[in-house]
Amino acid sequence: MAADNEGRPTRKYRSAVREESARRTRRAIVNAARDLFVERGYAGASLADVAVVAGVARPTVFAAFGSKPALLRQVLDEALAGDDEPVPVVERPWFQPVRLADTAEGVLDAYAEVCRLIGGRTARIFETVRQAADDAEEVAQVWETLLRNRRIGATGVVGRLRDLGPLRYGADIDRSVDLVWFYNDPAHYGSLVLRCGWDETAFRDWLASQLKHAVLLPGR
Repeated sequence: MAADNEGRPTRKYRSAVREESARRTRRAIVNAARDLFVERGYAGASLADVAVVAGVARPTVFAAFGSKPALLRQVLDEALAGDDEPVPVVERPWFQPVRLADTAEGVLDAYAEVCRLIGGRTARIFETVRQAADDAEEVAQVWETLLRNRRIGATGVVGRLRDLGPLRYGADIDRSVDLVWFYNDPAHYGSLVLRCGWDETAFRDWLASQLKHAVLLPGR
């Protein structure tokens, strides 16, 4: 905390208007980066390109995010969460049905809806990252983080299912996590909804049925 001329502590000046302006600028940069990464690929979209589309100076982009990989991570974080609020996915209102369902089938129905929602926001940018990971080490690290976080999510869902009853593979929890991790991949949304033209409701229902068949005890 700063002090005045007589040594008394003073509060740092904060302007709500200035903070809101900075937030709008960050949002414009993130939206521009997301669109350019998807359209041109990670390597084909420079920070200068992002600045032009966002309507800001290139130094503004650098000052806000520091580097292109950091900007990519922010794009992914906001795509996963749906906004820039610092709230974990599992605490989001749209994830609460997974936590509150009182049957295993209900958990997986709710989780299929979560996967549909996230798939709609992330399928294209995830594919951009997957393709770029082969050629850029910094993107490969981002991709590995995405894979790891998807598995953490799958582990949480399987833990919830275990609380509600026996699973198809019993004590082989890793097998169940493997399968949920496989099905929570946004690439499935990209293939069936974006490429094949499936209705989102049909996709959600298909995914729920696949998850149930994969991890729940038959005849349960």
